[in-house]
This record gives sequence, C-alpha cells and structure tokens, in this order.
Amino acid sequence: MSQEVDYLSRCVAAGRLSRREFLGRATALGVSATFANSFLASAARAQGPVRGGTIKGGLHGGEATQSLDPAVFMTLPSNFGKCWGEYLVAVVQGGGLEHRLAEEVGSSKDAKVWTFKIRQDVEFHNGKTVTAEDVVATLERHSNKESKSGALGILANIGSLKADGRNVIITLKEPDAELPFLMTDYHLVIQPNGGKDNPAEGISAGPYKVTVNQPGVRYVGERFADFWQADKMGFADQVEIIAINDATARISALQGGQVHMINMVEPKVVDLVKRVPSLKVEAVSGPGYDVFNMFCDTAPFDNSDLRMALKLAVDRQELVDKILRGYGTIGNDFPINASYPLFPEGIEQRTFDPDKAKFHYKKSGHSGPILLRTSEVAFAGAVDAAQLFQQSCAKADIAIQVKREPSDGYWSEVWNKQPFCATYWSGRATQSQMYSTVYLSTASWNDSHFSHEKFDKLLIEARGELDQDKRKNLYREMAIIVRDEGGTIVPMFNQFVDAISDKVGGYVGGIDSLMNGYAFAKCWIEA
Repeated sequence: MSQEVDYLSRCVAAGRLSRREFLGRATALGVSATFANSFLASAARAQGPVRGGTIKGGLHGGEATQSLDPAVFMTLPSNFGKCWGEYLVAVVQGGGLEHRLAEEVGSSKDAKVWTFKIRQDVEFHNGKTVTAEDVVATLERHSNKESKSGALGILANIGSLKADGRNVIITLKEPDAELPFLMTDYHLVIQPNGGKDNPAEGISAGPYKVTVNQPGVRYVGERFADFWQADKMGFADQVEIIAINDATARISALQGGQVHMINMVEPKVVDLVKRVPSLKVEAVSGPGYDVFNMFCDTAPFDNSDLRMALKLAVDRQELVDKILRGYGTIGNDFPINASYPLFPEGIEQRTFDPDKAKFHYKKSGHSGPILLRTSEVAFAGAVDAAQLFQQSCAKADIAIQVKREPSDGYWSEVWNKQPFCATYWSGRATQSQMYSTVYLSTASWNDSHFSHEKFDKLLIEARGELDQDKRKNLYREMAIIVRDEGGTIVPMFNQFVDAISDKVGGYVGGIDSLMNGYAFAKCWIEA
C-alpha cells in the first residue's frame, strides 16, 4: 500500500495529479490524511525547488529609523538586503567562498594587488548592466568616511581602485591575504554607480526587486525576472519580512501560520517549540557572541581598573547555563572563538572572581551605581542576562542599575551611543574582518571606543602576513590586548536559533542565522 501512495504522491509533485485527487485515492486505500500528507512533503522535497507563493518571515530588530542604504544596514534590513542585493562574493556553508558577481579573483604574489573579474550580462533591477565601474563606485562610497558605512574599517587599507574593462583592480596600502573574505561584508551590496545617487533606493542585482519598504515594519520583494542565477535562488514569487520585535509574538506568528521563518528564538523556549509537529528548530554554532560594551573613552569606563572589575564580576557559566541553556559556550572578553581559523589557543580563561573584582573596583576609586542599558532586541535573553550580571556584580559590591530600553530606537539611540549597553555580533568570516570592523581605532562601528596604537599596528601586520603560523601568533597577541585592555565584556558565544515551518523547503543551515541571511532568497514553499 505504501508503494502505491508513494507513486501517487510523486504524480502530484510532477503535476500529473491534483492534491484533492491524491487524497481521495489515498483514503480509498485506507490511508489517513496525516500519513498521506507526509508522502506529499517527501515527494516535494525529492523534486527539488518549487516555484511560486510567498515566503514570509517574522524577524527581530525593526526600527522606524531604518534605511535600505546598505552602508547603514543592521539587523532586519541586512536580511532583506540578501533578497534584493548582490555581492562580489559570499561565504558558503563550511566557511568557503562562492563567486557571485566576481567570476574570478586573483592577486599578486605579495597579496597587495587584487583583481576581481566581473561577470558579463548581469542586470540591475533598473535594467542597466552591472559593470566594473559600478563595483569601483560601490567600494569608493563605502570607503569614504562621509558615508558612515559599517564596512569602513575593513576598507581602510585600500590605496587605489581602478576599473579596467571587466576587471576591478584594488591596490592595497599593505598586503592582505584575506581581502576576498572582506568583500563578503553584508554592507557591500553592489549598486548602480555604487549607490552614490540614491543608496536607499533598494536597487541592485539580487533575485528580488523591492516593492514595499516600510522602515521597521514590513518589507516586500517580488521575483526579478532577469535575475542572472534563477536556477539557484528566487523560487518564491514574493518574499515578505515583517518586524516582530517581541520574542513571544514571533513564535505565535509562526505557530499561527502568519510567517514561515523566525529568528532569535530564546533558548528558554526552544524545547517548547520543538514539540510543535509542524515546526523545526535550526540551531547554528558559529562566531556570534553576546556582549556588554563599555566606552573606553567615557567616564567611569575610561578607568582600566573599573573595566577589569566588571569583567571579573560576570558569572559567565551562569549566563551560559541560564540564558543560553546549552546553546552556546563561555566567552573570554575577546570576539574570537574556535570557529575561526587560526584561533589563539592557550589564553587563560577569565572566570568569576568577586574578590579580585572588589580589589580592582576599589582601586578605580569609583562609587555609586553604574547604568547598564539593555533591551529584548539586544540579544536573545538580554534583559534576563543584564539582571543576572547585576546580581553577580552585587557579590563584588558593585552596584549595577539595569535600564530596559524600548525595542524601537535601541539600535539608533542606544547602541554605539550610550557608554554601557548590551549588544550582539554575528561574527565575521575571518579574524581580520572582525577586528577591522569593530576594534580598529578608526572603524565607524567601534562600539567600545577602543583605541590602541599597538593593536592597530598588529592588525595591519597580520593582514599582510602570508605565513599562517606567524599570523596566528599576531592574532593571539591582539586577542590578549582586547581581552585585558578593551571595553568589551564577552560572557558567551551564542548559537543562532531559528524556527522554520515544515512548509519551507531548501533550508540547509550555515554559519549564521537564517542560512547566513539567504534563507528567504534560497528557500521555497513546498507544494
């Protein structure tokens, strides 16, 4: 009997039989509807991508101030950007590189001059052809300090840019063996004339064209008929992303069928979500970390003893146990974990030590409460984490005042604006990229206001070091500087936990949330 049902389900997948006819024949064979539908789902998966329908997502991080300008992408818009934006290269599962608009990448022997050969006959959404000049203009805009681009730090090493036919030639000030990985930064969407005319227009060469842009509320894209890689991406007729900042509301929307995918599932409810038959939990281990940031140039955090006191006063294991509930590992106050190549082993793990914390706190001369700002959008469980941090600090006689900030406005008014707050980073493809984005003194997203001359010199040296053992040693020295002198408290590295409807096909995981942000562009709705 099962063979007959299997045959009929494959007929449905091939379009030779309607679903109603299938269920009628299955019932005649004595098969329940639930059992019959399971055959349909398996047959659809076996057939591969299914075209049509609308894939809907409910994501955290929506704010009214958000823009489609890739230079200022954060949280929710960066996921939508993977739907309409196109890049030179992209990181794939396993950490390798996929050629996107750049069909070839090469460099000089000293890794100082890089050449990216641009594909022919790729169209932007406005009908213009993607050229090497557009790529040069894009990199020029993002490397310009006036752009306030989140990619500014990683592009600071560019000495000159030139278009030569289909080739983009990048000459660096200092050699960088990992430059192609820097080009995967999600801000570097290739736009007509680099976006210099209207960067927030939402025009690139990705699988979807922007049709609805309601900042911080709702984004919609429709399939781009002339997308250059239609056999690999853009299977749904439309993608729709809705901002749902409340974690409970996201789960309710997924359970109710209003959306097909959500992110930032709180670990404390993962087991409950797993019990829902129609849902799947996708947990990905990678370089993402949760953090409490202090401005190193702002009192009282400009005092190194106070910073050290707070680092010693956090109970990392408690946070991992109670906030992550097994979906992560403890951190050590620098932004690199073992998921990165050339991870610096042997650095002593910092542990909760209230007595040492008291010593450094007393030495700092500070008194009175310290204000820590947090929000439910800062990271999954951030409010609870801040309260646990408050309790562990109390054991070291350090008074922490926790202020819960509204979700709307947190990324524009609190993060990188207030001197002590909770946040998270999804990590980057390489250590150099992570450090260049967040810890280089000139980086626009240096959210701890960390400025260290020796660190900057080591970073530049590491970029150009072709000997991996030597580069690993440089990375180790940099990690120790950030750990001991920086304003970053990294209590834990988190897993990215998403939840997916069983109606979604093609989900394969990655090193970041929602298939590195490509889930809406690469998945489909099962027939």
